[in-house]
Amino acid sequence: MLQVGVSIGSNKNLKTIISHLHPKMLLIPLGTIIGTLLFSALASILVSQWSVFDCMAIGSGLGYYSLASILIVELKAPVIGTQLATELATIALLTNVIRELVALVGAPLICKYFGKLAPISVAGVTSVDVALPSIIRVAGKEVVPIAIFHGILVDMSVPFFISLFCKL
Repeated sequence: MLQVGVSIGSNKNLKTIISHLHPKMLLIPLGTIIGTLLFSALASILVSQWSVFDCMAIGSGLGYYSLASILIVELKAPVIGTQLATELATIALLTNVIRELVALVGAPLICKYFGKLAPISVAGVTSVDVALPSIIRVAGKEVVPIAIFHGILVDMSVPFFISLFCKL
C-alpha cells in the first residue's frame, strides 16, 4: 500500500489521475456490495443452520478476513454463544480467504470473460492492496485509481454492514 501511495503521489500526472475520478465510479463499489449481499442472502437458502442475516454478515466481510472474523465473534457471542459465534466467524474467515484467492488466481479469466472492472469487484477490499498487482497485470495500469477508490470505499463499509447484520 505504501509503495502504491508513493508511486501515485510522486506521479507527475496526479492531476490527470484525479480528474478521471467520476461519480460513476461509485457504481463499482456499490455493485460489489449489493451483489455480494444479494448472493449471501441467496446462500442462506442452501445453509439451513444460519439465518439470512448471519449469511449476509459473513458476506459483508467483502474479503476483509481479519476484521470480519473478529467483529462477528464480538457481536454474535453475547447473542448465540461463543461456540456458534466462533463457527460463524470461521466461515467468514474461510469465505473471505477464498474470495481473495479467487481474485488472485482467477483474475485473468475473470478479466477475459467479464471485463477489466470485474477483477476489481471480485477482489473486494483487497483490490487496494493484495490483489492490486494481479489486477494491474490483467487489466492494465489505467484501472489503478478505480481499484484503490473501490478498495477504500468497500473497506469503510465492512464494519457498518457486519454490525448491522449481526444485530438483526
